[in-house]
Amino acid sequence: MQTIDLVHHTVRANGIRQHYVEAGDGPPVVLLHGFPETHYAWRHQIPALARKYRVIAPDLRGYGETDKPASGYDKRTMANDVRALLDHLGIDRAALVSHDRGSRVATRFAKDHANRLDRLVVMDNVPTRVVAEQLDARIARAYWFFLFHQVPDLPETLVAGNERAWLRHFFSDWCYDPNAISGDAFEAYVRAYEAPGAVRGAMADYRANAEDVAQDKADAHVPISVPTLALWGAEFYAVGKMFDMETVWKGMATDVRTHAIERAGHLPHEEQPERVNALLLDFLEGWKG
Repeated sequence: MQTIDLVHHTVRANGIRQHYVEAGDGPPVVLLHGFPETHYAWRHQIPALARKYRVIAPDLRGYGETDKPASGYDKRTMANDVRALLDHLGIDRAALVSHDRGSRVATRFAKDHANRLDRLVVMDNVPTRVVAEQLDARIARAYWFFLFHQVPDLPETLVAGNERAWLRHFFSDWCYDPNAISGDAFEAYVRAYEAPGAVRGAMADYRANAEDVAQDKADAHVPISVPTLALWGAEFYAVGKMFDMETVWKGMATDVRTHAIERAGHLPHEEQPERVNALLLDFLEGWKG
């Protein structure tokens, strides 16, 4: 089997120091992680995709080894981070594969920079505007963290020194198999979120919610024009079991494929990587750069 060399880089783009990993050659495919993760979330996808594509997996603003500035967490700015990274790398067009918070960035990128995008994958994500418009007591109970993380300062205070328990809750509660993220994988995330500023950075992502909703409402009438694949874990109570995801994404884009991943919760790329990889490779087929 072909060996995939994973290379770490740091560059300055859009005014911040961005860390990313890269592997493979071919048409560029950019992977945007979600919460509570980093680029490490794509460890199962990178080797499979890098056999055909140039795979680039950054840590988003506020996450991992990328800078965690005090501002700039609205999704337009974070999409501009991605655009600036592509500019630095000399990439005119790319395919975006995204999950969770990364899908919010990717969706904004698809609206703001459609000419830079060939195709889009969004994974286990209900668009920000849809959550805001449908929010009621039932959704609020499932999305308690979405609201709690927006409280100034308090989450950082409570999580400090308790990062392990905080992360264990999410990875157990959000996965079909509560032990899916364990051992070395769990320890990698613990190290990432114990780093100075890491929890604050992730909270800043959530605290941009009002700006994100305003941006999404302003161009809600403009559909995503590139081919789009929406995947979600069939078993996650806050996404696939709470929303009609096929209808949600057909309301967002004009050319949409949808697929629920069985025996997966919020992290299908980690729980069912072989199935996800097969769907990604099928969808990316024909992307020639």
